[in-house]
Order: sequence, then C-alpha cells, then structure tokens
Amino acid sequence: MIDNINWYPGHMKKTRELIQDNLKAVDLTVEIVDSRIPVSSRNPIIDEIISGKPRIIVLGKSDLADAEETAKWCNKLAGGEGVKRVMALNLQSGENIKKLLKALEAEQAERDKNRSIKRPLRIMIVGVPNVGKSSLINRLTGKRSAQTGDRPGVTKGKQWLTLTNGMQLLDTPGILWPKFEDPNVGLNLAFCGSIKDDILGVQDLGFELIRVLGENYPDLLKERYKLDDISEEAIENMDNIALKRGFIMAGKRIDYERTGRTVLDEFRGGKIGRITLEKA
Repeated sequence: MIDNINWYPGHMKKTRELIQDNLKAVDLTVEIVDSRIPVSSRNPIIDEIISGKPRIIVLGKSDLADAEETAKWCNKLAGGEGVKRVMALNLQSGENIKKLLKALEAEQAERDKNRSIKRPLRIMIVGVPNVGKSSLINRLTGKRSAQTGDRPGVTKGKQWLTLTNGMQLLDTPGILWPKFEDPNVGLNLAFCGSIKDDILGVQDLGFELIRVLGENYPDLLKERYKLDDISEEAIENMDNIALKRGFIMAGKRIDYERTGRTVLDEFRGGKIGRITLEKA
C-alpha cells in the first residue's frame, strides 16, 4: 500500500483562516461530503472550526454511490453534534435540490421566529476539494455562479452569492488537513479526485484502486473489463485489464500508466458501477 499521504499546500492554511474569520457572519453551515467515502471526506478540522454552528450535511455524488449504503449513512450521520438535517443529493441532475431549499427556508423561519428585525439567512458551504461544492452552489443560485471541474483546487477564494430566495451564501475553497493518520483516508480521497493525481501518480493510484475493487466489488470489476475471473493478486487484475483494453506498448510491455488512468477515470465517472468504498 502507498505510504501516508501528506498534502497540505499553503492555500489550505489560508482557507482555514478564511473559514474562521467569516464564521461569525453566518447562521448555518452546509457541509458536503462524498457519498462514496462519507468518513474520509469529512475533514476533522471543519468539525473543530464550526463547532457550535448549526449544520446541514449533504451527501453529494449520490448517483455514483451504492443507494442502500447512502441511506444508511444518512441515518448514521443524522445523530452528529449540531447536525440539523442530512440528505443525499445528485448534483448533476439536481435531484433533491428543492428538498434542500425547503430545509434552508425552515431554518430561516426558525431564526426569524422571535426576532423583530429579519434578514436573509447567511450560509457557509464547506468541504474537501472536488466534493461538489461549486455544483451545489450553481444549483442553489440557478446559474453558473461558481466554476466547476473534476479536479481539486478549482475554487480559489471566498465568494458571497445570493440565492433565488434572497439568502446569502459564502463559498469557500476545499480544505484538507495536514496529515492523514490512516493511509486509507488519503487513498480514498485520492481515488475520488480530492487529491491531485500527480501527488501519487496514476499508475500507483490505479493499482491501489484495482486492489480495493477486486476485494470489495469483484463482480463489477469483472463485468466492466470483461475479465474471465478476478485474481487475489491486484497486479494480475491490472495486467488482465490492460490486455483486454489493448494497452500494450512496444516490446509487448503493458502500459500501466494508461491502465491506471482508465480505471480511475471510469470509477470517478460511475462507469464501473455504483460503488461505496466505506460502509455504514
């Protein structure tokens, strides 16, 4: 297995300070996590920073995850400190966006109940890189307010935006933490694109993903790549995927780089199947 991944660029420290500096201005936080890795994509630093603020947890990219597991995670996370609601969203189709807007409106009504002066609810969106924050914001505002991309580090600074119902929303860049104590956390984040591929290299990362899928989703791996069987050795599975796809270089050498990239891209795009790497 790849050793501990330490990836904490200077802008991560600035993002932490940005969140801390603006927290007093917001009434509610919306934390987005990846439905495929609901534990690994929850930053413990965010828990520490926003402790005491009401929170809605959104399980994004639910269309890529096992629906049964996502339902279990919704129930499990609902018991967290300060958590008002937990819901799964498909940010590509916009499914359940209206449900989230209704939840925000309920929070607005609760806030205004005993106040003589009313103002729009102020919301902060937080999460790790490439988890879908910008896609959610574009759905909530009804326009392309935030830049999106299937790579970490697209959002560069804070943005105050206005929702269609008048609420104020603060987008923040994705934030990771300095060191992953569990190497599996770093791997899961890398599999899902929250850590740049060039930190680990697509060949090694693709190999690790094939190993994990071979252990947990052998039938999906076998079906997607038309393999005769699944070996207990990940390298054999990687070799067989390369042979089936014709990823062979001069001298009959296997193109591990292309094989790794293909498996990563197809996992991230949901082409291998609906996969949850962390079970509830």
